[in-house]
Amino acid sequence: MWNCTGSAFMKQRRMGLNDFIQKIATNSSYACKHPEVQSILNISPTQEPELLNENPSPPPSPSQQINLGPSSNPHAKPSDFQFLKIIGKGSFGKVLLARHKTDEKFYAVKVLQKKAILKKKEEKHIMSERNVLLKNVKHPFLVGLHFSFQTTSRLYFILDYINGGELFYHLQRERCFLEPRARFYAAEIASALGYLHSLNIVYRDLKPENILLDSQGHIILTDFGLCKENIEPNGTTSTFCGTPEYLAPEVLHKQPYDRTVDWWCLGAVLYEMLYGLPPFYSRNTAEMYDNILNKPLQLKPNITNSARNLLEGLLQKDRTKRLGAKNDFMEIKNHIFFTPINWDDLINKKITPPFNPNVSGPSDLQHFDPEFTEEPVPNSIGQSPDSILITASIKEAAEAFMGFSYAPPMESFL
Repeated sequence: MWNCTGSAFMKQRRMGLNDFIQKIATNSSYACKHPEVQSILNISPTQEPELLNENPSPPPSPSQQINLGPSSNPHAKPSDFQFLKIIGKGSFGKVLLARHKTDEKFYAVKVLQKKAILKKKEEKHIMSERNVLLKNVKHPFLVGLHFSFQTTSRLYFILDYINGGELFYHLQRERCFLEPRARFYAAEIASALGYLHSLNIVYRDLKPENILLDSQGHIILTDFGLCKENIEPNGTTSTFCGTPEYLAPEVLHKQPYDRTVDWWCLGAVLYEMLYGLPPFYSRNTAEMYDNILNKPLQLKPNITNSARNLLEGLLQKDRTKRLGAKNDFMEIKNHIFFTPINWDDLINKKITPPFNPNVSGPSDLQHFDPEFTEEPVPNSIGQSPDSILITASIKEAAEAFMGFSYAPPMESFL
């Protein structure tokens, strides 16, 4: 079994694509000399300018800004919540455990800084995340958005509070999972991806860090910032994005890719659950890219033939031959590896999860990283911006995210 718990591995897993590109841009010795990998690393400014430019250009002009219509929930405000603990961090802000002062329910509140989003020109991704969250209400394995609102300087997503821990956290502790447990998680993940695909949404960023366990042990997918909307069954897109360990060959080749990119990622996550590390993994990211493109898939003998066959189908480098290329989720659902799964029972949460996180209640934070939970909650998070001087840049930020706020119809609360 590989040693997958080293601090260097953990640190690199958290590094992300943007940081990797910055590293490449400032350290030429880091790059692999393979011509295909060098081509990958030579990302054109038209694709992801913010990844290469250390001095980002000013926020977009009004003509470039997103306008999705008037706010539908102008009355919500930060002071409606008691912010209790930081439970996560990202590029643009924090995720906090909060209790609503009126209904006393617990929520995960994602608080994003508009200034940071605009600086990196990421407002389209944020709005896309919001749009996808609005469509998740009907699926049990996707995190739900209750409502959203904004202040002059921040965006607030009010989300389901999930406290069973990241799959990444549990995999790190246990090194790998037995096949029945990996099958259960893979089935719930596939069900969620199939639902997104039915809405013409490609997820594009499946990884153990974005897969949560709820208090019973069911899978919940979160973080929809890289989702691509409006991808028809035969449609493609070509944006270079994702997380290094899980990038499909066609993404690395900078070729148009389709929804089968999600099935490659499912294969990579299943492989990691069974073996402890992602397929083709190397600490040198450029070498790992070379492996993804050129190295044959190697499967150690300690898995069943059906698991081997599924991994070979999902981790097929040619996307046109990949499992899921012809009939999407139905091909995965009908694979022999999933024969023990009753899919109707699965979607109705009638199958008892193989692992129970054993959380005592909302205040049980045992599965969150103490690095986050021990950090004090900033007072500014819960303040409404009444006293803030509205500068030109804040006005611009407000216009860029017009239409962000959302509240469901009143009858859904009854």
